[in-house]
Amino acid sequence: MTTSADTGSSRPSTAAIPILSPEEQKVRWRAYAIAVAVASLTILDLAKINVAIPAISDDLGASATQVQLLVAGFVLAFGLLLVPSGRIGDLYSRRTMFLIGLTLFTLSSLAGALSPTIELLVASRIAQGFAAGLLMPQVLGLIQQLFLGQERGRAFGIFGAVIGLSTAFGPTLGGILVGVGGSSFGWHLLFWMNVPLGIAAFIGAVRLLPKKQDIPDYVVKDFDVIGTVLLGVTVFSFMLPFVLTTGTETDEPARWWWLVLAVVSALAFGAWEKGYLARGRVAIIDFTLFQVSSFRNGVAISSFYFAALPATFIAQTLWLQNGLGFSPVVAGMVTIPFALLSALSSWRSGLVVHRYGRILVVGGLILVITGFSSTLILGYVVSNEWMAWAVAGSMAVAGLGGGAVISPNQTLMLEDIPVREGGLAGSIAQLGQRIGTAIGLAGVLSALFYGVSQAGVALNSDAYLQGFTLAALASVGLVVASLVFALLDMRARKHPVVRR
Repeated sequence: MTTSADTGSSRPSTAAIPILSPEEQKVRWRAYAIAVAVASLTILDLAKINVAIPAISDDLGASATQVQLLVAGFVLAFGLLLVPSGRIGDLYSRRTMFLIGLTLFTLSSLAGALSPTIELLVASRIAQGFAAGLLMPQVLGLIQQLFLGQERGRAFGIFGAVIGLSTAFGPTLGGILVGVGGSSFGWHLLFWMNVPLGIAAFIGAVRLLPKKQDIPDYVVKDFDVIGTVLLGVTVFSFMLPFVLTTGTETDEPARWWWLVLAVVSALAFGAWEKGYLARGRVAIIDFTLFQVSSFRNGVAISSFYFAALPATFIAQTLWLQNGLGFSPVVAGMVTIPFALLSALSSWRSGLVVHRYGRILVVGGLILVITGFSSTLILGYVVSNEWMAWAVAGSMAVAGLGGGAVISPNQTLMLEDIPVREGGLAGSIAQLGQRIGTAIGLAGVLSALFYGVSQAGVALNSDAYLQGFTLAALASVGLVVASLVFALLDMRARKHPVVRR
């Protein structure tokens, strides 16, 4: 049995940790470096396109819905494959799934770089999202597989730092590439950069990723095809109306009917899985994972946090570029303090997470709320020419907190999950994050554009400030929800619940 408390959990003892030679240690960390580098590529791809949206719109004549699909279509495809690919990786081979995903990511990046129309570019972005959905569960499963005990906390600390850097540096990198290549060619560079990096990562993965995967004899290699399809329909129909929400008058109200299909397919999925388990089979999702409060609360924390983070960066970029007239490079560079301090606090948090536990996440979320709120306040008290510097300072505070959220939460969320279920558990958490991102993008950007449209004849800067105010309030509300679940998890750890 597994407990969700800090004491009496199923964390491995020192005796259970194998002793490796120095050479084996080097190979293990090199394999880890390859996996984390590829995860960074996928997150960069989600973040760096933000500042290129105006250039892509001008060059290819993209509509509001097509622009939304460039970002949220990637997220939708990402979310669709997370659970089934995590399950397949756990049961058969994480290495094989990783190599397939990396191949698809590299080829779809090449297609994006060569895309002459917005339709082909959207298709390549969706293909990149599918590739990311294949890759990310294998990365999380490999970390579970390669490391135990405090080393796992260190590994997740570095992983969190890299992901935090990628999320925050993405807009900066995108702005630099657009600035170097110009508005008509610069956005192509965002995709071209993935091609040589993807090839190099593939060669490294073939050489270094573990070829053997210990799967206990009692684990049944049973892949639930019908359950997977029903889950895919549920996720797709739930996320699609949010993906198609732009906050403009062109939004089709009928898109919300997709939620009816989501409810019907979710009920069918639940009924099928119940019957599947009754026949002695292995379901696509192990619902007993949610009996572990540390996992359940951790998923909620990361889902709400990632609902706020990407949407905040995009809303902030649109305010700075379209409202205040800053260049893509400047609009992207304001996130550099967030990236640097997030990486630092993530690394440090990974080293001490087993000592301080969930209080790190609570403190981090409070700092994120402080940083996001101060950005909103500064919009009304700082002159426009100094706004980029002021926002960068607020992002520094948020970044210091953000690093203490992602890495410790990842460790605490998975600490009571058996290694054999690491990929599946990680993919469920990632699915929550992708659903959160889709809903956050729809809600926060709708608030932004609603505020802009209601400004009437106001100056463009005033209209976008009004829109950003609504967007920022929505983002802060999402982080507050994440904080509530972090506090609930602190309380649950004082009263452990046994998983049967």
